[in-house]
Amino acid sequence: MQDSVDAIVSRLLRLAAEAGLPGIEESTSYGNPALKVGGKSFVAVKNGDTIVLSVPIDDKERLIEMAPEIYYQTPHYIGWPHLPVRIAAIGDAELKERLVNAWLFRAPKKLASAFRSQLRD
Repeated sequence: MQDSVDAIVSRLLRLAAEAGLPGIEESTSYGNPALKVGGKSFVAVKNGDTIVLSVPIDDKERLIEMAPEIYYQTPHYIGWPHLPVRIAAIGDAELKERLVNAWLFRAPKKLASAFRSQLRD
């Protein structure tokens, strides 16, 4: 199981680097490996099957409806801005997009603004 968790962390780091996300810290959240920005977790590896992304609560239902094979809800996460993701079911392109959105959701305003303006250039 730890091998798969390490592989997931490596995948997350690779996709975050490909997206050019600045200020990422490898850390933990509730004892699980996590990536943080500005001290806030934006993605955590729950286990070898699931990661948990930070997402605005308003986006959760839309994502679950769009791809219930990837995104789902458990009672633990209802009312919280976190969304479980079946890591084996999500492709790199979509995962990278979700990482960028989670990073923007959690990043300090100045850093997020600088990143957004870099995307426009």
